[in-house]
Amino acid sequence: MIGILKKVFGDGNQRQLGRMQKVVDQVEAYSSEIKQLSDDGLRAKTEEFKERYTNGESLEDFMAEAYAVVREAAERVLSMRPYHVQILGAVSLHEGNISEMKTGEGKTLSATMPAYLNALTGKGVHIITVNEYLASRDKEQMGKLFEFLGLTVGLNLNSLSREEKQEAYGADITYSTNNELGFDYLRDNMVLYKEHMVQRPLHYAIIDEVDSILIDEARTPLIISGSAKKSANLYHQANGFVRTLQKETDYTYDEKTKGVLLTEEGINKAERGFRIENLFDIKNVQLTHHINQALKAHASMIRDVDYVVQEGEVVIVDQFTGRLMKGRRYSDGLHQAIEAKEGLEIQNESMTLATVTFQNYFRMYEKLSGMTGTAKTEEEEFRNIYNMHVLVIPTNREIARDDRSDLIYKTMEGKFNAVAADIAERHKNGQPVLVGTVNIETSELISRFLKKRGVFHHVLNAKQHGKEAEIIEHAGEQGAVTIATNMAGRGTDIKLGEGVKELGGLAVIGTERHESRRIDNQLRGRSGRQGDPGVSQFYLSMEDELMRRFGSDNMRSMMERLGMEDDQPIESKLVSRAVESAQKRVEGNNFDARKTLLQYDDVLRQQRDVIYDQRFNVLDNANLREVVEGMINSSVARLVSTHTPQDKVEEEWNIDAIVEGVNINLLDGQALSKGDLAGKVPEEMTELIAEHVKAKYDEKEEAYGEEQMREFEKVIVLRVVDMKWMDHIDAMDQLRQGIHLRAYGQNDPLREYQMEGFAMFEAMIETIEDEVARYIMKAEIRNNLQREKVAEGQAVNPKGSDGDQKRKPIVKKNVIGRNDLCSCGSGKKYKNCHGKMD
Repeated sequence: MIGILKKVFGDGNQRQLGRMQKVVDQVEAYSSEIKQLSDDGLRAKTEEFKERYTNGESLEDFMAEAYAVVREAAERVLSMRPYHVQILGAVSLHEGNISEMKTGEGKTLSATMPAYLNALTGKGVHIITVNEYLASRDKEQMGKLFEFLGLTVGLNLNSLSREEKQEAYGADITYSTNNELGFDYLRDNMVLYKEHMVQRPLHYAIIDEVDSILIDEARTPLIISGSAKKSANLYHQANGFVRTLQKETDYTYDEKTKGVLLTEEGINKAERGFRIENLFDIKNVQLTHHINQALKAHASMIRDVDYVVQEGEVVIVDQFTGRLMKGRRYSDGLHQAIEAKEGLEIQNESMTLATVTFQNYFRMYEKLSGMTGTAKTEEEEFRNIYNMHVLVIPTNREIARDDRSDLIYKTMEGKFNAVAADIAERHKNGQPVLVGTVNIETSELISRFLKKRGVFHHVLNAKQHGKEAEIIEHAGEQGAVTIATNMAGRGTDIKLGEGVKELGGLAVIGTERHESRRIDNQLRGRSGRQGDPGVSQFYLSMEDELMRRFGSDNMRSMMERLGMEDDQPIESKLVSRAVESAQKRVEGNNFDARKTLLQYDDVLRQQRDVIYDQRFNVLDNANLREVVEGMINSSVARLVSTHTPQDKVEEEWNIDAIVEGVNINLLDGQALSKGDLAGKVPEEMTELIAEHVKAKYDEKEEAYGEEQMREFEKVIVLRVVDMKWMDHIDAMDQLRQGIHLRAYGQNDPLREYQMEGFAMFEAMIETIEDEVARYIMKAEIRNNLQREKVAEGQAVNPKGSDGDQKRKPIVKKNVIGRNDLCSCGSGKKYKNCHGKMD
């Protein structure tokens, strides 16, 4: 049916490529004219384009000419001339799409054209990679091209100071990792002075390996966290208890969902062990939580698969990349439970000060585009969540790789023996081999098999990723055998060594199927670049996780009935189709999970947008009196309406409570009396109180001076907003963790979360108004005019791809000398500015 529709309506991808081909033809038409220009003439084109843009022309009006300029400059500076297919990819990127370009097709060079074009607006372009090595490499290589054309280029690294980051973000084109961009956004919304912000408004981004960042890491929240001190004893007690439990008797474990539950017997054991009457009594909530996390740590978290222990620390392993995620910790006490399980020192639980997911961060860009070798299988998600279409760009040369059918074995041992035999045979012939594994454990197992056979090889996994790029670069040389977790070395080309083409090119061997077809395709795509020969082969067994989870029992019993040996494979399209069907189901489940996460996260995003906008206005506004008075009036109106309800007669109103509330929180002593409010309607009461408050405000301002009062307002508003927002994030997190239980009452958890989250946000805003009103009116200005953070935090890095990177403090507290410039940005010496107020 789909085939018939394609014949009638045409393939959408082909139609789009046909339209874009016209731009490629225009670029080609400009080539001879641009070639005649001198280097200075080529550079002058940049200023000409900027002027045309300022005068009202759109980027599309001169896109073809600009691309021709970049193409000519690339040839002169880099000795690289973009092919037609690379220009196609560049047109797609400018339109805010994802260009699917196979490995070795020159994505990095393709990105230079839309980056140059969009940088002409002066609003800044971000080119985003998955790690700092790639960001530095691309900036070093492609930066020469941009600088030759008169543009500035910045590199945003984790180690930079605030001033260096401001310079990097101020450049026309900035190279950065996705993590650092997200953390800088969060830090910018925690600064105390506008001058300390580093990012400009988010204009245009080109994301390299876009599927890795926007799909695989979509559920990874970037978190600025502070320490919340809790006793480690309960973790040890829960761990000791869980060690005594037996599977099936005391608890059940569901392999598909990774869910662990205590049985009736297990509950009884817990009650006896901890000497309590009822484990589910409200006073035992904390204990129950610790037992559940200890159970999870023991039953579902496997060492060297989900995490590794390194230098006395539990380090998470990214299930997609196999990389160590240094600095990242499991939330909700699970990390501490694993530390207890492994007998390590238990670290404090963290408290979230600020957080954002990649899904929501990247949707803030005015225009977003991306490139990768594999995205088509996730097109629906890119379209629905990011409004980006995937365009498959044809290869410059025909793919010559031989993708063979899967070989399926009865047992894992049979499979690994076959893999080792295949590698040894190819190694003997000198053909380079890249072996893809889904986790560290498998990579080390294969390594042991090869050692027995005397095959020299490199193991490239999360434990040895320091030399990653160097090892991958040599993986195409004669006789090289490289074992890598599936996405290791992504972004680095494997070039074939001398004489390797004659041996059949690079052989890629997959030791099992990943739950995502896209990651299998990435592994295959390491071979056969730019029309090179190559071969790919996946080895499966009926004991593989994917096969176990998705109904391999019938197939296994059939193999046993046929009397098949462990080392005897079957090559069946039926099995391959069943595997692909299982992968599609898992991809669908993962997409649903990410979509649901986004719906929940959107609740916090809307609230975050409101708070961050208001916070920026506080930093940007020289005079907050009007804002503060609005908060005070709102607080007063709420106090009055609470004690003068419409459903009660005037005699039942609680005027005493209004008077007491106003005198205690806003005015002095007996400034307001019951008689002042007698006989007045609520609106008149509110108006009268507002007059009293304004008079006191005026007195205070006169006593302290306008300049001091303005700074005092900022100090109070920032402190209260930051404190309440931090508590609110924590409260929303707790609400979210328990909200799924509402489903038992036939309520939609998402709707309940939205409604309760909104109510909590409204309550928080009211509390902010009440506290600002109280502090502004009642606090004395002494030495409290120094803006301070409500908590010190750390940027918790969600992945360790940038080397052995430690958690980075957000703020360095510098001691200011009396003759130093004041940190408020006034330009005065500290002793003549805020130093006078101490």
